[in-house]
Amino acid sequence: MVISAEPLIYGLIFIAVLVLVEGIYLTVFGKSISLNNRINRRLELLEKGVGREQVLEQLRKEMGQHMKSRSIPIYSILANKAQKANIAFTPPQLIMLMGVLGVVAFVGLTFGTSTSLAIRVALSFMMGIGGVFVWVNNKAKKRLALLAEQLPDAVELMVRSLRVGHPFSSALSIVSNEVPDPLASEMGIISDESAYGRDVGEALKSMAERLEMQDMRFLAVAVTIQQTSGGNLAEILDGLAKVIRSRFRLFRRVRAITAEAKWSGMFLSLFPLGALVAINVIQPNYYDDVIETEYFIPACLVVAAFLVVNIFVMRALVNIKV
Repeated sequence: MVISAEPLIYGLIFIAVLVLVEGIYLTVFGKSISLNNRINRRLELLEKGVGREQVLEQLRKEMGQHMKSRSIPIYSILANKAQKANIAFTPPQLIMLMGVLGVVAFVGLTFGTSTSLAIRVALSFMMGIGGVFVWVNNKAKKRLALLAEQLPDAVELMVRSLRVGHPFSSALSIVSNEVPDPLASEMGIISDESAYGRDVGEALKSMAERLEMQDMRFLAVAVTIQQTSGGNLAEILDGLAKVIRSRFRLFRRVRAITAEAKWSGMFLSLFPLGALVAINVIQPNYYDDVIETEYFIPACLVVAAFLVVNIFVMRALVNIKV
């Protein structure tokens, strides 16, 4: 039994699809769209001469456009992740990108493999949709992680601004100008909205619900309570910053403790596949004596089922809720 190189080609084509998505995204929107950019996107748009109101409208449109398109059948699986990732592509553009990537994958499969037309079409369809989904999901995870990491510093900057006499709206503006993206543009939008009359607590709450960030909900609640009941907002936010940092350290500690179990689970899942490839490379005829028996296929299915169960069991063991 000789292992074909086609599965490796499938993987390389899928990786090329992911790289192509990122390249197109950076080409269309420029470097300012990248995460943790020092010159945040809002300031870059303002420096280009675009009016403050137009910049606010554009950024708000990008933030809310994906959830409005959840009724589209294929796009519904992407809407929530695309909103958290704040993908600047519109939903029609993302769907068109799926089609383009599907065509690219089909061309690669046509020239790189000898599979039938039906299989190539099916794989191209899955790679087009799957490539965009994996890319958007990765963007969302990275963006939310950066927001969580930047938030304590931003709250402490607000505390220092409030203690020297700035109002809270000015503290938000300072944060939007001093910290890098993605938090800078988010806070800049809230600052602009408050300048046009929107309640700051409501804007923070809306942001927290859109991103589904618990720490941001704490900030929104603290600001809302201070607006309704009064009190020293600087002291409240100072305590909140300490709580957020403590939670962040706890999350990091849990992640470090469970890292060994996660890698063990990954190793236990991938090792049998790697061993299968190694055996067939070293001794291609190793399974010839049993491949024709009636028990070979059922045994393979049982092993595959155990591998799948192992993935879910190990994930459940290391998925610690804090």
